[in-house]
Amino acid sequence: MSWTPHATVAVVVETDGQFLMVEEGREEARVFNQPAGHVEENESLIDAARREALEETGWQVEPTEFLGLYTWKAPANGVTYYRFCFVAKAVEQVTTELDPDIVAAHWLSYDALLARAESLRSPLVMQCIDDYRQGRRWPLDVIRELQAEPSNQA
Repeated sequence: MSWTPHATVAVVVETDGQFLMVEEGREEARVFNQPAGHVEENESLIDAARREALEETGWQVEPTEFLGLYTWKAPANGVTYYRFCFVAKAVEQVTTELDPDIVAAHWLSYDALLARAESLRSPLVMQCIDDYRQGRRWPLDVIRELQAEPSNQA
């Protein structure tokens, strides 16, 4: 059996005490999450974070710092997720069209998120926000994404 971890990105975007969140439909229930999703083939982590935020919220965001790498094994499906989480600033809302799985994008306070604790997609949601609120930050250049050099072999 082959183990295949899932590489994902997420962004914590905070403006005036409000966090940019998505409400999504999951298995007959609605849950809240940061803008987040899977990294696509040949996509950099930072580009994936920008793309996911735009697709899920309609907001153009710019990652400013790396918050951390989080791992979580989902009990429902046994999948291990590697979440590369970024701090990002909101640049502008450029569309109101959202991914089909997204019900709505919301700006929510920390207290509003705590009140929805049972409706968070995973424990990663509050862990990332708590780490952000505690000042955890790394420069973006802590991530090294090297491109493969062309092979000289025929």
